Amino acid sequence: MTIDTIPQQFLDVVETFDKKAAFRHKKGGRFVDVSHRETLERVHQTALGLRALGLTKQDRVGVLSENRLEWAIADLAILTAGGITVPVYPSLPVNQVEYILQDSGARAIFVSTADQARRVAECRAPALQHVFAFDPHCRGEGVMTLEEVAALGAKVENKPTYRELISTIGREDCASIIYTSGTTGEPKGAVLTHWNILTNVRDCLSVLRLGPEDTCLSFLPLSHALERTAGYYVMLTAGVTIAYAETVDTVAEDMIEVSPTVMIAVPRFYEKIYARVLDTVERSSAVTQGLFRWAVKTGRKYVAEKTSGGASGRTRSARVLADALVFRKLKARTGGRIRFFVSGGAPIAREIIEFFHAAGVPILEGYGLTETSPVLSVNTFDDFKLGTVGKPLPHVEIRIAEDGEILARGDNVMQGYYRKPRETSEAIIDGWFHTGDIGHLDEHGFLVITDRKKDVIVTAGGKNVAPQAIENQLKNSKYIDEVVLIGNRRKFISAVIVPNFENLLKSTVSQGLPTENPGELLRQPQVRELFAAEVDRLCEPFAPFERVKQFVLLDRPLSIASGELTPSLKVKRRIVEEKLMAQIDALYHS
Repeated sequence: MTIDTIPQQFLDVVETFDKKAAFRHKKGGRFVDVSHRETLERVHQTALGLRALGLTKQDRVGVLSENRLEWAIADLAILTAGGITVPVYPSLPVNQVEYILQDSGARAIFVSTADQARRVAECRAPALQHVFAFDPHCRGEGVMTLEEVAALGAKVENKPTYRELISTIGREDCASIIYTSGTTGEPKGAVLTHWNILTNVRDCLSVLRLGPEDTCLSFLPLSHALERTAGYYVMLTAGVTIAYAETVDTVAEDMIEVSPTVMIAVPRFYEKIYARVLDTVERSSAVTQGLFRWAVKTGRKYVAEKTSGGASGRTRSARVLADALVFRKLKARTGGRIRFFVSGGAPIAREIIEFFHAAGVPILEGYGLTETSPVLSVNTFDDFKLGTVGKPLPHVEIRIAEDGEILARGDNVMQGYYRKPRETSEAIIDGWFHTGDIGHLDEHGFLVITDRKKDVIVTAGGKNVAPQAIENQLKNSKYIDEVVLIGNRRKFISAVIVPNFENLLKSTVSQGLPTENPGELLRQPQVRELFAAEVDRLCEPFAPFERVKQFVLLDRPLSIASGELTPSLKVKRRIVEEKLMAQIDALYHS
């Protein structure tokens, strides 16, 4: 059988690996194993149930759920039935859920809970006929459970085998319409075929060392293109056991229980770990602090020597000692078996990557977009360079336009935006997808991202400022949780800063400052002075015109609900600036 669709790949995985622990998920307070054969049976029956309910080839079916095993089963069942999966972020407000259901023309949707079913019921979606719930206790008018759909499929007479069921699906059939986060304008549905996704999966596996002995702890939303391809299809194809975290809040505990060998996350995950480590060290004795600094310095030296030809015996010995005295504790908190992390979705600060590599738990940073299935490049153990997002995947072409925009071409590039021909023609020109990112390829072929094309700030003095590097540098402060640079057509650079209140309160509690009201605390002169000192210190490496001169301290986090963040936690700069216009304007008139 030629394998060029996702269901064919899934069947091949089952027949090749046939593992008892294909998946693991929390049930009754503990992680339980689910085999490949059991998964295949559930997917087969659910697909037959969808067919029995009248769903036909290339019908769109939504999935609105948190990350869990049932998400994967529903997705595979939709694809097996010949349908198109339309992922919907569970955190989206109702009006955006409604937009996606309307725009895609979804005929059915899987939801996780009764609460999500109620949210769907509020939507005006004329094409929607069926709502299926993962929660077995979720029953109501017009709602069937996943179990009931599978039971309906099990009762089908003269049912086709799984192989027969998927025989009519072709590589150029659409597999998914994934709606972009929409940092500007309304979301657009990227149309991805089975072949778009499979070629990306195979390219990833050609450069990353993964196999059936590995375990991946999955916690990012499967509606995120990175988790969908890299944390799900890639892992599934390689025979990796996929364990689903109970919730986002239990990841730390789940790591210890599952002992993963690989994890995929966005930079915020690593930033929080790094901040906790630094906070713990700062509250330790002078001896412990000195030991930590020595261990990090030793680890960095070891990585530098190893990547440039080989570490000396003396450095290797020192690295072993640093691991035993310091880094072993960090590894224990990840379950003790982590071989590597993968980071994507947004830029990550170089300092954080250097720390993790020094500690012996490397982060492999990659780059891609929803429209490219999504991976375009990634650092690997064979080709690694700090400060870059790696080399392009084997069958991906990258070139840089005259204005610095990164262009990509390959079988992984989407077919276009669903029902948006004008936007498609603007994004794909002569076969090249215009990413909207600015960067360059270095002399060794590694891709360097400098900023988003639309994010580059042009000051009133005509200076171009790329904000991401400055924002990442500022987030190295334990007192800063989020930062958004401002300054387009203005006389200097300013910033909106969201403090890390946990660390701020620890620092100010002994000073007798008001801690009950965040807004009142941030108005205290001592607090303003603390942040001013942090901003000045961290901006020192940048040119004078790039440095932050003034800032607004925000007494609340940026949020998806307020429209300031996309579901994948990217900042909507225009929205932030519009919402805080009065406070920002005041900075320039003071």
